[in-house]
Amino acid sequence: METLKPKLFEVMKDYSANQFFKDVIAGIIVAIIALPLSIALAIASGVTPEAGLYTAIIAGFFIAFFGGSRVQIGGPTAAFVTIIYGIVTEFGTSGLIVATIMAGVILIVMGICHFGSLIKYIPYTITTGFTCGIGVSLLVGQFKDFLGLDIEKVPSEFIEKLVCYCKNITTTSIPTLLIGLLAIIIMLVFPYVTDKIPGSLIAIIVTTLIVKFGNINVNTIGSVYGELSHSLPVPQIPDVSFGMIKRLISPAFTIALLAGIESLLSCVVSDGMISDKHNSNAELIGQGIGNIFSGLFGGIPATGAIARTAANVKNGGRTPVSGMVHCVTLLIILLVLMPTAALIPMTTLAAVLIIVAWNMCDWKTFFKLVKTAPKSDIIVLVGTFLLTVIFDLVVAIEVGVVVSALLFMKRMSEVTAVNSWKYIEQPDVSNEEAEKLMSISKEIRVFEIMGPMFFAAAEELASINSKRYTKIIIIRMRGVPALDASAMRSLNSLADRADKKGIELVFSHVNKQPLSVMKKDGFFDRLGENQFKKDIIEALDYAENKLKSK
Repeated sequence: METLKPKLFEVMKDYSANQFFKDVIAGIIVAIIALPLSIALAIASGVTPEAGLYTAIIAGFFIAFFGGSRVQIGGPTAAFVTIIYGIVTEFGTSGLIVATIMAGVILIVMGICHFGSLIKYIPYTITTGFTCGIGVSLLVGQFKDFLGLDIEKVPSEFIEKLVCYCKNITTTSIPTLLIGLLAIIIMLVFPYVTDKIPGSLIAIIVTTLIVKFGNINVNTIGSVYGELSHSLPVPQIPDVSFGMIKRLISPAFTIALLAGIESLLSCVVSDGMISDKHNSNAELIGQGIGNIFSGLFGGIPATGAIARTAANVKNGGRTPVSGMVHCVTLLIILLVLMPTAALIPMTTLAAVLIIVAWNMCDWKTFFKLVKTAPKSDIIVLVGTFLLTVIFDLVVAIEVGVVVSALLFMKRMSEVTAVNSWKYIEQPDVSNEEAEKLMSISKEIRVFEIMGPMFFAAAEELASINSKRYTKIIIIRMRGVPALDASAMRSLNSLADRADKKGIELVFSHVNKQPLSVMKKDGFFDRLGENQFKKDIIEALDYAENKLKSK
């Protein structure tokens, strides 16, 4: 149970007033960074602006309280936008709430079952591919608001979306485009002035004032969504049917998987920054609790936000208290200043997300992998990217994982080999072994198996053959770390052929896992304990003595 213990309970043992002051400052700064992003991500996801703040406040608090990281900042992230938009389009807001709660339950089960360490088995090419794909989808999704296009409803599919934009490109609003470009310029230039205040906040303040006092006709949050609520909603459970749950299982698993991957990646990054080690299973449980309450309060899926977590660390945050302060600060902003957010231009929020999407893509890493990675990895990378953009993240992850597994098995089967010591040089043979090999009888054949013996490589055992004068075959297995049922079947077939020809099989240096499989299968008892030797010298001595005694 210690592995499921929230990090908060651990750090409070040595908590000080000085660290509390640092956590408060860091939490307030992170809240200022999270404010525009939370609103923009909610709008891009097809829900109300308030939903983004509800998520950052509710989910962020529970993720900090129950999570396994000292400095994790939870909330809405760009990775979820395309998934949420698709769910809202097909199932409506109630479907999104159900999917978010289901994803939370899945995350808790993953944490309890100690699946935290399994996330590392998602290949880097898949995470890079779908991250770039999400970035492109998010960027393209902002064109309507950034250009001020007169489109009533934008399609959710990528290709259809591009076609729709092209058909309506003549409706571009020049004032809207200019305000959006100004916002981008501010966000690109302001970091050179200071990195203490986020450029996105300055861009929002400047463009909102220009639009307000310049009386410029551009869409704002208020003109599109009406009056904004400045209070937390009452938790509600939507109407749920078994049919809806069945249809939402796949999106919910995708949300849970993505939340797990992104949050644990954020934990790994922050661990390096503060020289700490997160608890992956507690983090999954914290993410699950956060998403359940986010859904109940009308929020959207949440996970660990890498950029906001890094900002928390850089500003002195070292315990989950800073994450909770960030949530309290956002709550105060919601209660006091939320109606003012109605004045923010939609094109400015689109500009904020365009910058986020561009940074998210990380093209430098993408093209480096395309140039330097093996062909099989490039196939997975580009395939995952295209599937994410053209279809959706569910298909991309499913196909990406399957293709990666198949290619991995192919590579593993290629490194597995069965070699005869009679015909090849063995560079790692000791002098004693070399002398033995040079003097062994022609009636003894020695083979060495290198690499894991599993179903994709089991046929390699067919290369173990004999001559008409062969009496004993020695199989050295020091280089076999694992053996599966398919390889075990091939070994039994080998033993059957040996029995028919009157050939004795001897095994040397069988490692722990393969030996365990042989014993469970009955193969060990079939040959007898005497046929398994600790090393090749003992096996060769046994074979020579056996021939002399005949």
